[in-house]
Amino acid sequence: MMSPGTLGVVFLLAIVSLATCAQNSEARVKLENGLKSMVYLSPKITLHPGLVSNKTYYDIEFPKGHIAVKSFNAEVVDEAGDPVSLQEIYVHHWVAVRYYQRKGVENDRIIAGNSGLCDHGRSQFFGMGSETRKTSTYVPDPYGIEVGNPVKVPVGYEEKWMFDIHAIDTRGAVDAIGCNECRCNLFNVTEDKDGMPLRPNYVGGLYCCYDGTQCKVKNGLQSVERNVYFKYTVKWVDWSDSVIPVKVFILDVTDTWQNTGIHNCLFEYEVEKSATNNYTNTRRSRVRFPTAGDVIYGFAQQYFGGIGSALYGEDGRVICSSKPIYGKGKNIGDEAGYIVGMSTCYPKPGSVKIAKGESITLESYYSSKKKHTGVLGLFYILIHGESNVPILLWGVALFGLGLFVAVLVAHQRRKQNEDEYQSIAT
Repeated sequence: MMSPGTLGVVFLLAIVSLATCAQNSEARVKLENGLKSMVYLSPKITLHPGLVSNKTYYDIEFPKGHIAVKSFNAEVVDEAGDPVSLQEIYVHHWVAVRYYQRKGVENDRIIAGNSGLCDHGRSQFFGMGSETRKTSTYVPDPYGIEVGNPVKVPVGYEEKWMFDIHAIDTRGAVDAIGCNECRCNLFNVTEDKDGMPLRPNYVGGLYCCYDGTQCKVKNGLQSVERNVYFKYTVKWVDWSDSVIPVKVFILDVTDTWQNTGIHNCLFEYEVEKSATNNYTNTRRSRVRFPTAGDVIYGFAQQYFGGIGSALYGEDGRVICSSKPIYGKGKNIGDEAGYIVGMSTCYPKPGSVKIAKGESITLESYYSSKKKHTGVLGLFYILIHGESNVPILLWGVALFGLGLFVAVLVAHQRRKQNEDEYQSIAT
């Protein structure tokens, strides 16, 4: 049994250790120009030439508390923390999804996704692909993406975040672009991840480059394993009445709503090689927007061959347009032939509005000089929508205002009568 003196020393050391841990944790949070920021790393991603990693990582690190997210930036780094070239590890896509986890029950999760529009999938709050390094994600003041509000978390659950990260190691690939477009012949795949035969004429896309598949590499290539990480930086402010919340909407050009009446998003499509001199392939979809609001920010997401995308209002006006930035060199962040960024929209607040029920058209443009497989056309927008104040509260407020006006009028009449009485009396 320890002596009282020894117990005291152990207790003191424990307190010091806890304090040190707390200080180290706090030291990771940086404060600059009123913004808090923290840099995180995903779990280790192990790859070798040609290998695909497409895994879901639950309960990733994320800022705690009721906050307003101002930006979310990410990139792939090696074990030394140095950025990795897209010519070596291609970031096909990554998404960060919020969910509610029942306390003590591992597999009881509720997806707490964005505001739409797809009925299934596309529920991420943040997400991109190869363009992640040079696409601005900053949410302008006084707006913010609200997360961590304890009132919105179901009883018995807690708010958490997860990643879906899809990366392809193209070192030594026979056809790196073909690997990145997930062409089935390069992966020698005839079944999807669930063992179901691929549909006839399916020649490329996500069904051929799922986790663990292998793209064709050059003969005699030495298979060198490497570990990489997904490094992400979150910037935020603590929630307050001065922050105006925005809603996240993701529109998908494969949405079938126009023809089916449901938001069935197909996620990917093919661009056939043009048989004419017109080398622009245009795909469009039309939806009814579910709410009214101001557009605060927007950008499109495309793959190889993309040449731009645009959102149009019912009257034909351009709500937002976005074009890819292609790399032109060998440096990381400027890889030739790769989409390394997308242009963004930052309309002056109140200048670009969408009406509730308005017919919105999304168009996605690709070059059709050659065939492209597994392409996508997404448009991500932030909307400052209608007030969320309940009708009951508005009723109470109006009743209070009416009562105040009635009292004020009665007081003025009473004062007027008193003045008139005094005037007569004199």
